[in-house]
Amino acid sequence: MAVCIAVIAKENYPLYIRSTPTENELKFHYMVHTSLDVVDEKISAMGKALVDQRELYLGLLYPTEDYKVYGYVTNSKVKFVMVVDSSNTALRDNEIRSMFRKLHNSYTDVMCNPFYNPGDRIQSRAFENMVTSMMIQVC
Repeated sequence: MAVCIAVIAKENYPLYIRSTPTENELKFHYMVHTSLDVVDEKISAMGKALVDQRELYLGLLYPTEDYKVYGYVTNSKVKFVMVVDSSNTALRDNEIRSMFRKLHNSYTDVMCNPFYNPGDRIQSRAFENMVTSMMIQVC
């Protein structure tokens, strides 16, 4: 189950972060922040291949004892980071991919809103509901 979902801007500041157990919120913020270094390494390792490639899923960024951190980057260099509970062994790679695609589609809907200023924090109720459903449904 996803315990933390974050949307990070091109300049590496958070547009949206949501975590389920609120007592560990600072821990998840730290995990997301440290995973940005791994995301940058993977993007630079891909180099020009990333521009030609349609698959933007970065895969497992790093595992910890209790959690696994996955990454995804859009064409506009916005990063999605998802922290998943390691005890959930039934969660497969293709399910993580589909979660990121859903998140990307919902983010696109937010960006298409004429009242949203790009670079501001995401405060869309529809986006919030989609993230909540992803955090609950993925068991």
